[in-house]
Amino acid sequence: MFLSEFCAMRTAIDMIEGLRYKLRMLGVGLDGPTHVLCDNQSVVISLTAPETALKRKHNAINYHRTREAQAAGIVSIAKEPTNLSDFLTKSVPGPQLRKLSGTVLW
Repeated sequence: MFLSEFCAMRTAIDMIEGLRYKLRMLGVGLDGPTHVLCDNQSVVISLTAPETALKRKHNAINYHRTREAQAAGIVSIAKEPTNLSDFLTKSVPGPQLRKLSGTVLW
């Protein structure tokens, strides 16, 4: 799961950079980084901690590509505070279940 999140993050960053380039070509000014929300806390921690080491080459390439985009100010990566699909796939306490189920449109 952790390594597939890195692969998905790299794909998202490639798409974000392409979209930002196209917007600049159309004359749309972009101020600041694009905010990317991730639901995996370990990915966010690994991207913000420079001492992380990955053993496989393709994982290291994904990691460094993502870190490079973050250091250049192209993206800002943060953890999503709540995931609406959690109450469908995990055991969630009653109050949180009612809160999450109230936000979903049936």
